[in-house]
Amino acid sequence: MKKTIEKMIYISRWLIFPIYLGLSFCLILLTLKFFQLIFFVLPEIFFISESGLILVILSLIDIVLVGGLLIMVVFSGYENFISKMNIKGTKLDWMGTMDVNSIKSKVSSAIVAISSVHLLRVFMETEKVLNNKIIWYVIIHLTFVISAGGMAYIDRLNKLNTNCSIKDNSFFKKK
Repeated sequence: MKKTIEKMIYISRWLIFPIYLGLSFCLILLTLKFFQLIFFVLPEIFFISESGLILVILSLIDIVLVGGLLIMVVFSGYENFISKMNIKGTKLDWMGTMDVNSIKSKVSSAIVAISSVHLLRVFMETEKVLNNKIIWYVIIHLTFVISAGGMAYIDRLNKLNTNCSIKDNSFFKKK
C-alpha cells in the first residue's frame, strides 16, 4: 500500500505540466503585446515626446523582464519537479545546475528589476500619480528589495553552513 501511494504521489508531479504549458502560452501573449506596442509607437515616433518614448521603452523592458522570468520559472520548474532536460551542448547548460534556492534568488532579483522599471515609469509620470500613491510604490519596491536581500543572505548562510563542519567548529573559527 505504501509503495502504491508513493508511486501515485511521484506520478502526480505531472499534474503541474499543463501549468507550465500555460505559462509558455503566456510568453506568446507577452511577445504579441511587445510587438503591438512597437507597431503602435512606430507611426507616432515623430510626434511622441521624449518622455513618452522613454515610457514606451520602459514598458518594452518590463515585458522582456517578465518574459525572462517566465522562461526561468518554466525551465527550472520542469527540470526540478518533472523531468531532467537533455540540453548538453546548448546555451542552456546552466539548467541542470539550478536548485530551488538559486531559482528563488533569480526570481526575486527579476521581481526587483521589474519593480524598479515600474517605479521609474511612475516617477516619469508624477503629474498623473498622487503623492501618497508614489509613497506606496516606493514602500512596495523597498519591500521587494529587502525580501530579495534577505533571501540572498539566508541562502549565503545556508551555503556557509553546508561548507563548514559543525564538529570541528570551523564555522566559528576566525579566518
